[in-house]
Amino acid sequence: MTKTPIAVYGFEESQDAAKRLADELSAPAEDVAVHRFPDGESLVRIDAMAETAILYRSLDHPNDKLVELMLAASVLRETNPARLILVAPYLCYMRQDTAFHPGEAVSQRVVGRFLDGLFDGIVTVDPHLHRTPDLAAVFPTARTATLSATPLLADRLRDDGVSTDTVLVGPDAESEQWVDAVAAPLGLEVLLGGKKRHGDTDVRVEIPGVERASGRPVILIDDMVSTGSTLIECAKQLTAAGAETIEALVVHNLTDRQVDAALREAGIARIRSTDSVPHSTNAISLASLLSTAAGEFLP
Repeated sequence: MTKTPIAVYGFEESQDAAKRLADELSAPAEDVAVHRFPDGESLVRIDAMAETAILYRSLDHPNDKLVELMLAASVLRETNPARLILVAPYLCYMRQDTAFHPGEAVSQRVVGRFLDGLFDGIVTVDPHLHRTPDLAAVFPTARTATLSATPLLADRLRDDGVSTDTVLVGPDAESEQWVDAVAAPLGLEVLLGGKKRHGDTDVRVEIPGVERASGRPVILIDDMVSTGSTLIECAKQLTAAGAETIEALVVHNLTDRQVDAALREAGIARIRSTDSVPHSTNAISLASLLSTAAGEFLP
């Protein structure tokens, strides 16, 4: 089988984003075909091969995706490519970096070793790390590129002509790095909340200085939203404080329709996200950012 110099391979749910990356790299975009049998097993087929194979898949809702990713990587590896690269804008299982209770699996370590054994390089965006300093600790042999989408978020607000009166709010201490990075080039004021989580959807948030949001537009900034509980609690406090409008700008949006409705009901007029995970709120393409990093792996 003849191999092209480089190709980007995308699964069905991520074909559009994979195509945008391929266009940035002036490379062909190839499909990863998946047939799912009634018993839940998957058959993966790839027809075109490349010397540099870039496998694109965001790993939200990861359990089935990881098996299919393994099968796709095995097909590409069998043709002995010079390099096999994973581009996973959203990287799963990064938050569980230690055993908090006896008997818990440390999923970051397990999944990290699994992916490390499949790929020569791994590219991701704003991984949800807590106590882990960087991805090199997760992937000991694969080269890694950890990107931040905050410059793109700041650019979007600048292009919007964001008002200098706007307040950016980080819902918790973990969001501080993102909200500060977006606010700094725009010269916007920042409020930072404090969060106590008692369960997946049981969250308590306090925003010191929330009264400064009175009569002003507010934009919530965070790396990810899934259950929406944190943003909903923030929106309630900001509404009570008299915020003029409330929006949200996030890197990874993992919400479903029920959560989307709850966020709107809480007073968040608009949510925008990058295309790291396919979602109706996607408003910012990561293709140019990812292509720069992926390009560093090319010969």
